[in-house]
Amino acid sequence: MALLNILHYPDERLHTVAKPIATVDDRIRTLVDDMAETMYEAHGIGLAATQVNVHERLVVIDVTEDQSGLTAFINPEIVERRGDTVYEEGCLSVPGIYDKVHRSEWVKVRALDRNGEPFEIETDGLLAICIQHEIDHLNGKVFVEYLSPMKQERIKTKLKKREKRTL
Repeated sequence: MALLNILHYPDERLHTVAKPIATVDDRIRTLVDDMAETMYEAHGIGLAATQVNVHERLVVIDVTEDQSGLTAFINPEIVERRGDTVYEEGCLSVPGIYDKVHRSEWVKVRALDRNGEPFEIETDGLLAICIQHEIDHLNGKVFVEYLSPMKQERIKTKLKKREKRTL
């Protein structure tokens, strides 16, 4: 397994719409493993392939505290949603920034697992929020884009200043 480089907002590559995965093979399973390792190392609960500059429809998520619930979602699709909730979100591509985002409270999702087998889940709470957040990445959208234009500009400025200090 290998750690992958996570793109940081406002990197334009984060706005690339991911393409469907035609075949779940060893390359995809290795990518799942590498993404999981990268997510855990960064102390995240979700990571989309777009965030590691791979523009294919793949997400890994684990919302458990003991890292025992890793799920790969290949070609995920939200087929039903209900309710409305507000949750304070963060993102590995927008480090140190947290803000409230409106999401559906409950979702039904269809996807393929790491073996290419189809599955469906119905969920709410943190897992539902995380799935919506990561699918947004696959569609080229970062959570800060739900915020006001003024907040978006402040976040861009803050992250650019932080990046300059680390160079």
